Amino acid sequence: MITDTHTHLYSSQFDEDQNEMILRAKEAGVSRFFIPAIDSSYTDKMLQLEKDYPYDVYLMMGLHPTSVKENYLDELAHVREWIDKKEFFAIGEIGIDLYWDKSFLAQQQEAFRTQIKWAKEKKLPIVIHCRDAFDEIFEVLETEKGDDLRGIFHCFTGTKEQAEKAISYNMKLGIGGVATFKNGKIDKFLNKIDIKHIVLETDAPYLAPTPYRGKRNESAYITNVIDKLIDIYKLSFKEISEITTQNSKDVFNV
Repeated sequence: MITDTHTHLYSSQFDEDQNEMILRAKEAGVSRFFIPAIDSSYTDKMLQLEKDYPYDVYLMMGLHPTSVKENYLDELAHVREWIDKKEFFAIGEIGIDLYWDKSFLAQQQEAFRTQIKWAKEKKLPIVIHCRDAFDEIFEVLETEKGDDLRGIFHCFTGTKEQAEKAISYNMKLGIGGVATFKNGKIDKFLNKIDIKHIVLETDAPYLAPTPYRGKRNESAYITNVIDKLIDIYKLSFKEISEITTQNSKDVFNV
């Protein structure tokens, strides 16, 4: 059993072949798909996905940092409304992204902190999006750390020191296609990080692993990530699948 802890199955890139793509993933052994939220414009598609695949799909709810704009308080109200009336498995993806635009940093920090507090209140994990913002993310986590904070550092691309710091805040590292890139860097130190801190993800349709780099990613390609981890951890395909799925269960409580 393989768990994809981060896949945007509702993406418009899958509009033509969503069912076939999910079937390909299931044939490859993926039986659990965790679906991150972005903003209110995707909620209906996410709910439909859950309706269509009730035994395979696990939804998160949250406001993505790149969707933190002038109307971010309305978007946060949407998140709050939904987590109060329906079961979700994480608050995510949330965080800080300074790659595209730094002008909403203060609002991103506020939204991130607010949603962490909601996650603690609901006893849910968080799923963190971090781009060009490790220091800013750690600054917030430092003030929120504790036994009631847990989650996943999605698409981890940092250094060994940053990995250890993330783990110290009770975060698993979401490892996907970047681990297979020649310049991905994380493959150089991952063997120094105990596999108990690792979960698998694709971030489909983004960040396809080698040999599909530059093409549309899909959840079936998670097996290429496992193949890379076989080299890194010297464990079997089955062992990596089982350990990382158990790690995901420890995070999501399901």
